[in-house]
Amino acid sequence: MLVCTSELLSHLNNEQIDSLIELMLLAASADGELSIEEIDQLQKCLLEVDELWITHIDLEKRLSQAHDRIGGAERSARLAAVKTSLSTIDTRKAGLELAIRVMAADGMVRTSERELIMETADALDVDRDVAADMVKAIVG
Repeated sequence: MLVCTSELLSHLNNEQIDSLIELMLLAASADGELSIEEIDQLQKCLLEVDELWITHIDLEKRLSQAHDRIGGAERSARLAAVKTSLSTIDTRKAGLELAIRVMAADGMVRTSERELIMETADALDVDRDVAADMVKAIVG
C-alpha cells in the first residue's frame, strides 16, 4: 500500500522538504547516473503538491543545496540525517515511496537500485517487506 499523499506532504516544514529532496536525489543517483527522467519525476512529485508552495526556482536552489550536502558526506550519514528530519514513520515511508518513484522513472530498477532501496528502508526503519511492496506497486 502506497502512503504518499498530498495531505501528508503539505504538513512538512522546510527542513523536512529539503530532506525529501535529498532522499530523492540520493535515489536518482543510485545507479551512478542522473537521468533526465529521474530529475523530471523528482520535480513532478514535489511540484504537484500545491500546498508545499515550491516554485521551479526554489526547487532548483534546494536541489543544488541537496547535491552539495550529498557530495560532502557519506551516504549513511545523509540517510541518518534524513531519518532524523522525517521523524514519523509515515513521513519516512512517504520519502521512501518518492525515492522509489524517482528510481523507477527511467523505466527500470537495476539491481544496485533495489539494493539501495533496501539500504534506505533499513536506514529509515521502514520494514523491508513494506519497501518491497512499494517497489512492486510502483514498478509492477
